[in-house]
Amino acid sequence: MNALRWHALLLGLILAAYWSRVIRMMLKQRRRTGRDANFVPPEPLGRAIRIVWYPVVVAWVAHPFINAYKAHAPSMLAALVRHDALGAIGLVFAMAALAGSWICWKRMGKSWRMGIDPGESTQLIVTGPYAYVRHPIYALSSLLMIASVMVLPSPLMLALAVIHLTFLQWEARREERHLLATHGDAYAAYRARVGRFLPWRE
Repeated sequence: MNALRWHALLLGLILAAYWSRVIRMMLKQRRRTGRDANFVPPEPLGRAIRIVWYPVVVAWVAHPFINAYKAHAPSMLAALVRHDALGAIGLVFAMAALAGSWICWKRMGKSWRMGIDPGESTQLIVTGPYAYVRHPIYALSSLLMIASVMVLPSPLMLALAVIHLTFLQWEARREERHLLATHGDAYAAYRARVGRFLPWRE
């Protein structure tokens, strides 16, 4: 197995660990509360977005495993990139994104959700990573996707990245409108001093 295939396999394992943890948290919430942490959001737009978004996630996880074991050569795009060092750096970023996300999930605790429920109010978390970035989980998910493109720069992965990153930006802004309506001045003050995806204000 060449370096590209090893990198693809390791990326697939990291992505599988990330998304299996998300599924376990969702199932834990459902056992504890009878609700699925908005895996299927109650609001229509959130459900419509996920008709596209969830298949993108499935393809994102599957694509590295398929490339790790396929018999034919890597794509032309991957072959054009001097890939060994870039792939190794991408794997480091991917592992850092997984570790950082784990910390954020722990900090969110019972307030962790996957979507918006207009009728639900959760605790506003502003400590830990959230003291520096309003959406650290989305920021780390963006890093994980960028790392995936570094490891496996195929046309499919690039297309998945465009969709995933676009939806993350959109969902972050939708969540901010919900949080502003729910928490009012407290969230407005928090938003004024903390950046959306980076520590400086956006």
